[in-house]
Amino acid sequence: MTNRKRVLFLCTGNSARSQMAEGLLRSRAGNRFEVFSAGTMASFVRPQAIEAMKELAIDISAHRSKSLNEFIDEPFDYVITVCDHAAQSCPVFPGDAKRIHWSIKDPVGIGDDEAQLEAFRVARDDLKNRIEKFIADETA
Repeated sequence: MTNRKRVLFLCTGNSARSQMAEGLLRSRAGNRFEVFSAGTMASFVRPQAIEAMKELAIDISAHRSKSLNEFIDEPFDYVITVCDHAAQSCPVFPGDAKRIHWSIKDPVGIGDDEAQLEAFRVARDDLKNRIEKFIADETA
């Protein structure tokens, strides 16, 4: 039995923002949290998300996109939505999960390859800052 808090990050396709958030929290404080991510629909993990995370020496290349249906009956301490669509369509989870919403700009489809990778870096850094604050608040 673990005393770690359970955190689920949600976005629409579980392809970028929620995947990066999962990798960041697990890397920064995985000993204190059980971390998961899912989407309102499963898709694939975007290569730009993998690349942006690799720049921080965090490997999410083995992650797979998951539907929130895989987790719907599981209790969580925190359900954190990282896109507005997921926040609007997020179901109620059993237990006393605290709902948090972070509106992270979608990096997909912005410009050419370099502009798109830069958009993923911006989303990653926004998530990193929010996760560092989340960790600090949880340990205060």
